[in-house]
Amino acid sequence: MITCYIKYVIKPKQLAEFERYAKMWIPLVEKFGGTHNGYFLPSEGASNIALALFTFPSLAEYESYRNRAKDDPECQAALVFAEQTDCIESYERSFFRPVLG
Repeated sequence: MITCYIKYVIKPKQLAEFERYAKMWIPLVEKFGGTHNGYFLPSEGASNIALALFTFPSLAEYESYRNRAKDDPECQAALVFAEQTDCIESYERSFFRPVLG
């Protein structure tokens, strides 16, 4: 199992647009075999940081999702929406594996 952690630097005045973008991706990750663990929007503290977590059974399955998403019209529409609304300044992606009891 591999969990993708994405840290976004967002534009606080575009929070509603970013939330709409986030809601677009949740079913798309699931469409391609992942489990979306949610987006986390600013509440207290920094107003320009948002997070996303989603899990795939393996890194290979995550890579398959990325390859298939490139040609998916819904995925492309979500990317275009983010670009048009300019709600994301930058992001960084990291991968984690769980340690379970």
